[in-house]
Amino acid sequence: KMVDPTLAEMGKNLNEAMKMLEDNQRKLEEENEKKYVRKDIPGPLQGSGQDMVSILQLVQNLMHGEEEEETSQAYRLQNVGEQGHMALLGHSLAAYISVLDRERLRKLTTRILSDTTLWLCRLFRYENGSAYYHEDDREGLLKICRLVIHTRYEDYTVEGFNVLYTKQPVIYISSAARTGLGQALCNQLGLPLSCMCRVPCNTMFGSQHQMDVALLDRVIKDDVESGKLPLLLVANAGTPGAGHTDKLGRLKELCEQYNMWLHVEGVNLATLALGYVSSSVLAATKCVSMTLTLGSWLGLPAVPAVTLYRHEDPSLSLAAGLTSSQPVEKLRALPLWLSLQYLGHDGIVERIKHASQLSQRLLENLKNLDFIKTSVEDELSSPVVVFKFFWEYSNRDQTSHAAQASTIQHPIISNERHIYDTFNQWLGEQLAQLVPASGVDVVELEDEGTCVRFSPLMTSAVLGTEIQDVDQLVDCLKMKIPVLTSTLQLREEFEQEVRRTVGLLYIEDLSWPGLGVVRYNYHSDGKNDDKQEKEIEKINAELLKKLNELESDLTFSLGPEFGGQKNCVYIGMVTEDLDVSELVETIAATGREIEENSRLLENMTEVVRKGIQEAQLQLQKANEERLLEEGLLRQIPVVGSVLNWFSPFQASPKGRTFNLTAGSLESTESTYVSKAQGTGTTPPPTPTSSLAKQRLPGQKAFKRSLRSSDAFSETSSVSHCDDLEKVDQRPSTLSPGQEQRPLETEKIEEQEVAQATKTDTEDIQSDKLPKDCSKVEEQESQR
Repeated sequence: KMVDPTLAEMGKNLNEAMKMLEDNQRKLEEENEKKYVRKDIPGPLQGSGQDMVSILQLVQNLMHGEEEEETSQAYRLQNVGEQGHMALLGHSLAAYISVLDRERLRKLTTRILSDTTLWLCRLFRYENGSAYYHEDDREGLLKICRLVIHTRYEDYTVEGFNVLYTKQPVIYISSAARTGLGQALCNQLGLPLSCMCRVPCNTMFGSQHQMDVALLDRVIKDDVESGKLPLLLVANAGTPGAGHTDKLGRLKELCEQYNMWLHVEGVNLATLALGYVSSSVLAATKCVSMTLTLGSWLGLPAVPAVTLYRHEDPSLSLAAGLTSSQPVEKLRALPLWLSLQYLGHDGIVERIKHASQLSQRLLENLKNLDFIKTSVEDELSSPVVVFKFFWEYSNRDQTSHAAQASTIQHPIISNERHIYDTFNQWLGEQLAQLVPASGVDVVELEDEGTCVRFSPLMTSAVLGTEIQDVDQLVDCLKMKIPVLTSTLQLREEFEQEVRRTVGLLYIEDLSWPGLGVVRYNYHSDGKNDDKQEKEIEKINAELLKKLNELESDLTFSLGPEFGGQKNCVYIGMVTEDLDVSELVETIAATGREIEENSRLLENMTEVVRKGIQEAQLQLQKANEERLLEEGLLRQIPVVGSVLNWFSPFQASPKGRTFNLTAGSLESTESTYVSKAQGTGTTPPPTPTSSLAKQRLPGQKAFKRSLRSSDAFSETSSVSHCDDLEKVDQRPSTLSPGQEQRPLETEKIEEQEVAQATKTDTEDIQSDKLPKDCSKVEEQESQR
């Protein structure tokens, strides 16, 4: 077939042109894509993705952080256990099961939800209940509040919040409830804070952590008379702080009287699974709803909390969000469903029983310790133990040292609460650091103040707490009690010593757990405030450095990182053998030495500057005098050389030397004459301070010596007399050369020895010398 060459050439050129245009367009798109990736797409998402190993390595690095950093999270991961692995497996299975077909998924989720609900109701003695599984432990109470609103306000579904204007709902919670619980409920429900009523606890009768039932009755009556609607009461079976249980029986009767909903939460609900349950906790089974946190009780990670409730209308439960028509929502119970089957009834009871035994073990040991005050609801069965360090005034008088009984005074009553809070804060932090497996923490209670809390139901299953950990906790507490008592006892004495010492300023910091805070005051000579502040900072920083260089058991620091005083020395905890007077004297002497050295350096700088100026003037004057002595002719270049050759001019070099010791200028003529630099005036001794008194071998600084100063002086005198006796008893054998010495030389030497012996004897006689010493003196005089 014949083809027109012109058309063929045109087609070829067109194909090449289109190819060039397509290539340019493709390059432009690739460049635009690269620009888009660099600017907008994060680094891990760029490219074609990452492999599984890199992603898991990234997760591991994020979990553990730095290798040398040991955190509590890393410790908890070591105690997950096989039951924890079952809970983790449940989350993976839930994601896999969610892809099943709808009918099969519905049947499976219904079975899992019904089984788990039935098992929990049987385990915790809650009959005919329904369950709601939620991640946030407050979410269950929130759904219950919505259910109660739907129940008590029939038109709420249609009219919404308009029906609340006629009768304002009121929710009652205890003042010992979780912090922020009432505000969180009001925010989520869209109610004003006036709908939340905090009921005070008992003040005269009963536990100070239990809700005052009589006062609650009067408050409800007042609310009803004012046209409000009592809606719900939140009670505690184990308060978050002290673990006390409200009087649930009386509260149940009160709720039935006013048609209120009773909801119970708390750690003591875990004991419902045991064979023996106290009557106060057993009354929780009659309440309308309760919230269980099984994850912390059984050591199960990432399992949901469960709210058990009783209600007959499923439509209202669905409206409140307690039930869901979505099968995927029901899979929340799958991790708990697997873990409960793995543990079994015996495993569940064993873990809760073990936690109760740990509490009883600690409580029994605390009863035998002095200066420890416990706060438990029931000494026979209390899952939570709260204790604090407390020193009664009567005990202080009995345990104080007899030598210091007259000088030590009691702390000021108004500051006593704050001081004890500080000391107990330090005690709790020390115990948690020394025995991390115990799980103790610090809690703030309204009446008791700062206390140390041991709640094994919340921590033992995760941390793996055992009986030996409790025993170790008690041993550490026994070691810390003497330190606390000694510091509290010497704190007032330290304050008095500092206030009596010139140059030191006592800083009152009640939040510092230690002996006290002191600052060295810099004596300014008309300096401005900024310069004086810098000098104080410099001196106290150097003072802290020198104190830390001493061999002592005390800790000196700059204080807390936040909230502490500036330019101060903070002294930590001390022991009973501390010599407070020596400590204060050392701080003052060291501060004075640093100040004198600083002043000496400043004065020396000024003297040197003035000396240089004066030396320049004198040298200029000496040069002028030399020119006058030499004459004018000697200054002419050629003539002066010839004249000096015929008649040399002898002139001694005149220089100046600056004596730092005397602070004056001196001539260098004597130096050129004697060919040696003179020593000048003997410098005064460098000011030093005796930082510590004479100590026995191995004795550290600021420790009271066991032997008195009189006994030490007497021992020194006796030992010196023994040395003199040894001098008399030296052998008298002489060499042949020594026998030929003249008699006069021997007499002179004997007089010198007698004079030296007499001088030494007078120096050491501070007290009466023994008879042996007097005999030695008689023998010396006879010689």
